[in-house]
Amino acid sequence: MRAYGPLGASLRTYRLVAGMWIRSTMTYRASFALTLFTSFCVTFFDFVVILLMFGQVESLGGFAFAEVALLYGTAGTAFGIADLTMGSLQRMGRRVRDGSLDTFLMRPAPLLAQVAADKFALRRFGRVAQGLFVLVWGLLLLDVAWTPVKVLLLPVTVVCGAVIFAAVMVLGASALFWTQDAAEVTNSFTYGGNTLLGYPPTIFAQDLVRGVVYVVPLAFVNWLPALYVLDRPAPAGVPDAAAFASPLVAAVCCGIAALAWRAGIRSYRSTGS
Repeated sequence: MRAYGPLGASLRTYRLVAGMWIRSTMTYRASFALTLFTSFCVTFFDFVVILLMFGQVESLGGFAFAEVALLYGTAGTAFGIADLTMGSLQRMGRRVRDGSLDTFLMRPAPLLAQVAADKFALRRFGRVAQGLFVLVWGLLLLDVAWTPVKVLLLPVTVVCGAVIFAAVMVLGASALFWTQDAAEVTNSFTYGGNTLLGYPPTIFAQDLVRGVVYVVPLAFVNWLPALYVLDRPAPAGVPDAAAFASPLVAAVCCGIAALAWRAGIRSYRSTGS
């Protein structure tokens, strides 16, 4: 493992463990196809709520249907990627309580990669597909003066948004070394944040908007870059250049998450700690 370097070893470990679970899943292809379709449909019901709203109004917070679809699609796709790759971290609290984390610590492989890839659920790709479907739908309906910068900004936004969500998941998993039963707190920032970002920032109180910019920087997942793409002004007090800060914010979030994860591992004292 050491010959690959820390990052290379983590990626290799993740690929091997996730690949094992994918092969196990694909043994029952019909069952997988059914669960994948079910996942797509269940998550699409979230967007049905928006469709019903636009059946009664022409705009939501001053945003047209195509613009809201862009917000929903970018947030949903980014969160779907993070949930697909890091969603297994939700089990960290239970692993700490029952001591099953010790099994992973005994293996000569990066712990985070093992825990994140364990029980890799390929069915979660249904959420990614649903987000992409809405995103493409919104882009086809959108009337925007496209520039090379805007075209490049969209995929960068989705990738950086996924990294930010993943970093929040790692932060939440790190907290479980001490709290053990606080997984729902993390979900309020991940699942809750995904729902929040699917709607225009103009329908929320300014204090909440500032909170997701300066405290928990979820606005960099899609709000700020999407506002630039849509030629709309940034929220009050936020510089226009913030639309391009998602890569930097993602890097900072990863650094903080890495420090928190290391601190959690150091504090771990096996079962009951």
